[in-house]
Amino acid sequence: MGPYCRGSNSRFGLDGAALYDDRMEVPASIFMSKKVRFDDAVAQINSVDKRFKKEGYQFLKETLERTIANLRDEELVEHRQVSGPELLDGVVEHALSEYGSMAVAILDSWGIRSGEDIGEMVFQLISAKAFGSSEDDSPSDFHGVMDLRRRLLAPYRPTRPVLRSEIASHDPEPPARGNQPAKSNEV
Repeated sequence: MGPYCRGSNSRFGLDGAALYDDRMEVPASIFMSKKVRFDDAVAQINSVDKRFKKEGYQFLKETLERTIANLRDEELVEHRQVSGPELLDGVVEHALSEYGSMAVAILDSWGIRSGEDIGEMVFQLISAKAFGSSEDDSPSDFHGVMDLRRRLLAPYRPTRPVLRSEIASHDPEPPARGNQPAKSNEV
């Protein structure tokens, strides 16, 4: 017997493997259409739209797989799709763990600059039949959810504010010398 799925709205899954209907438990195979190899789907997308590099699509696939596995571990649910915001959180977690402080630069080199870009990539893969979706899924699930760049840079921003008045009281303005060299006792 094949996998069964139960869940709520706005969920995504790889290759249609975790699609479901809110009202009942249904074999996931009912929702599946012709499967397309992921690499073929990416090549098809890139032949028409070159905004995102193939490495970005591969990263997205790995992120989705990782996010699904993490949710299964946390929720003890075998078959569940991932919402747009959950996938975006997974993108941040995966990018920071793989690339650290270089995450923004690497994703940017692949054309990924925002959560909306992730949503566009997801729906390109859905259209190419590499990812599955439900009727309720929409690209708007990714709009305005998070500032991807800010979330990726957050761990590397200083956490303590620098107080200018504190610095000014300890380090007065240096004396104006013009073009004169420093005196030997000032060196």
